[in-house]
Amino acid sequence: MKFLAPRGTKDILPKEASFYQELEQASRQIFFNYNYKEFRTPIFEDIKLFQRTLGQTTDVVQKQLLTLKNEGEDEFALRPEATASIVRAYIEHDLHLKEGFSKYFYVGPMFRGERPQKGRLREFHHIGAEAIGSLNPYLDAEMISLAVKLIESFGIEGYTLNINNLGCSKDKENWSKLLRAALKDKIDNFCGLCQDRFQRNVFRILDCKNEVCKEALKKISLKENHICSSCQDHFATVQEALKNLKINFKVSPFLVRGLDYYTRTVFEITHGSLGSQDALGAGGRYDNLISQLGGPDLSAVGFALGVERMFLANKKIKETKDSINAYFITLDKEASKKGFLLLNNLRNENISCDMNYEEASLKSQMRSANKSGAKFVVIIGEDELKNDSVTLKDMSSGNQEKIKTNQLLNELKNKL
Repeated sequence: MKFLAPRGTKDILPKEASFYQELEQASRQIFFNYNYKEFRTPIFEDIKLFQRTLGQTTDVVQKQLLTLKNEGEDEFALRPEATASIVRAYIEHDLHLKEGFSKYFYVGPMFRGERPQKGRLREFHHIGAEAIGSLNPYLDAEMISLAVKLIESFGIEGYTLNINNLGCSKDKENWSKLLRAALKDKIDNFCGLCQDRFQRNVFRILDCKNEVCKEALKKISLKENHICSSCQDHFATVQEALKNLKINFKVSPFLVRGLDYYTRTVFEITHGSLGSQDALGAGGRYDNLISQLGGPDLSAVGFALGVERMFLANKKIKETKDSINAYFITLDKEASKKGFLLLNNLRNENISCDMNYEEASLKSQMRSANKSGAKFVVIIGEDELKNDSVTLKDMSSGNQEKIKTNQLLNELKNKL
């Protein structure tokens, strides 16, 4: 029987893995520049954590959680996003007492039981950040600018930044009432899912990807302003800060995001090349989530970017050829014995190198050396063994020279 990767997942082969490494390393440097520290949490949690934080009526909780259950134990779920896990850990380890205001970033896999399609996998990777302990609107602007910085550093152009103001919890309650009233006589024009959402969670209608629903929403107008003056001032400061940073944005009144914990500022970065699943990343403020999970009353803001979607949007990715410093070519068993010892001595000095472990001709081993991208080739044959030497060949110039074995390390260090 031949086994395949589970539907909705993908194997990341070595050539593609180098892109992931490059993106993650560049992202870490940017996060460090903004004074964010890395945070790692388990890839699965008690399922009740996600039910509580994301909302019982959200599509993620109702349809997309991938669950684990052992006999006699609680039910677990693979994490669909990282914010809930970080908040759980923040509370569990009393970090508000140890650190006060905290800024974290994370890199890792997430899981959702979605129908696989372009830009939507069941296992995918997020790069994101969370800042806990401040309601300052400039922190919202920093989060947005950080997300934009990461996207641009990866060479992505032509994206759109959409922002909106959900207001505080009371504002969201008022908005829910206004939205229900505006949709009540028109809900038959929406898809079956949205008609169900009207009863369960009316905000989910605003997040529907169905084109019929998108068109129907354009005909809805909310005449009353449901946002309190404090939240209006907060959002005005965010917009002013973004303008000062020369970051272009569009205010999208119906942008709500798909998770219930968001308050005040929300944002989404989209790219037209991604089709219906066009979000490169998104985030926002969640000022009540920590207290809802039994922690202190602290405000927070965060975002996540989808790594696979950034790859899809980046049309300028060029295949990079991995290379090593040296490749050993050995022409008999005694040469292999000596080469293997020298090889590991060089590795202990942080010089990357490899050798051919199968018996092969000089020509065949040279092809392997070329394939490895080696900068230098170290040849050991009968003559080299007799004279306690090696032949060192520069693969870029083609020049080669015989040197004593004990000179190899210094020669390579000088040339690399």
